[in-house]
Amino acid sequence: MRTKLSLQTVRGEFVNRIETISGQSLLACNQCGKCSAGCPVAFSMDVLPNQVIRMAQLGMEDVLQVQTIWTCAACLTCVSRCPKSIDLPRVMEALRQIYMEKFGNVLDPDQIAPEQAAEMPQLAIIGGFRKYSA
Repeated sequence: MRTKLSLQTVRGEFVNRIETISGQSLLACNQCGKCSAGCPVAFSMDVLPNQVIRMAQLGMEDVLQVQTIWTCAACLTCVSRCPKSIDLPRVMEALRQIYMEKFGNVLDPDQIAPEQAAEMPQLAIIGGFRKYSA
C-alpha cells in the first residue's frame, strides 16, 4: 500500500494558513538576508525579517509572539531587494491576522482617552486600528 503525501500535508496547517492569507510561497525564500540588511526599522526589531520567514517556514508558531510582526513598516524595501520577489509585508500581515484570530485584538478603542484621540492625527488612529485590530 502506498501513502500519497502532498507538500501541503507535510508542511502543516500553520504554514499553509500563512501562505494562503499572504499569497506568498515561504519556501521561495533562500535566506539571503537582503530583506534584513535593507530594512530601515531592523534596528528596533527583536527578530530580523529573514528570521521571521525562517520561523514561519519551519512552522514555528512562536513567530506569532515576536514584536517584529508589529514593527514592520510595510515600506516594501525588502520586496525591492528580494531576489525571489517575496512580499514580506504580506507575510507579516498574515501573521498579525493569525495572531488576532487566536488571541484577539491588540488595540482596544476603549483604551484611548477622548482627549488623546482629539490630539492624534486621524490617519494615525485609522492606521493603528487597521494594523492592530481585526
